[in-house]
Amino acid sequence: MLIRLATPEDVPVLMEMMRRVVPLMRSTGNLQWNDDYPNEGVFLRDIERGQLWVAEIEGAVAGVTAMTTAEEPDYAQADWDSTQPALVIHRLAVDPDFRGAGIARALLVKAEEIALAQSLFIVRADTNTENQATQRLFPSLGYRFAGEISLRARPGQRFLCYEKLLSRG
Repeated sequence: MLIRLATPEDVPVLMEMMRRVVPLMRSTGNLQWNDDYPNEGVFLRDIERGQLWVAEIEGAVAGVTAMTTAEEPDYAQADWDSTQPALVIHRLAVDPDFRGAGIARALLVKAEEIALAQSLFIVRADTNTENQATQRLFPSLGYRFAGEISLRARPGQRFLCYEKLLSRG
């Protein structure tokens, strides 16, 4: 598996992946994403900022995530110190054809490497309360549950926050 920064050439493949991922999410009651989000503009903005990463298996894009240092203002509701800088995971998705291959886990391990390379010692994420897969994944990698919040951008939905403290050395 290769994990690399995404390029604009990856966007059509990512959009095709979203066309397969979103209906699966919604079928389980996870309404976090829809036909309008994430979209091409969001991915291109992530790419411009150098914060969108893809996982490839044998040349095929198998997963994606954005890794930023920007936290949602609504994160103030979480049980963590928002004044401490952190790497924040957004838009984590795995192509349905590659589920069970450890793609999400590999992307999160890469996030830890990137955080440490930037002298950041905290990785944070949120996930919809209906996303059972990430609710199992984050704790299995040492993330602690940091509370349930609402996001203004997703009215009527609830999100679970997770945080992992990384070793300084």
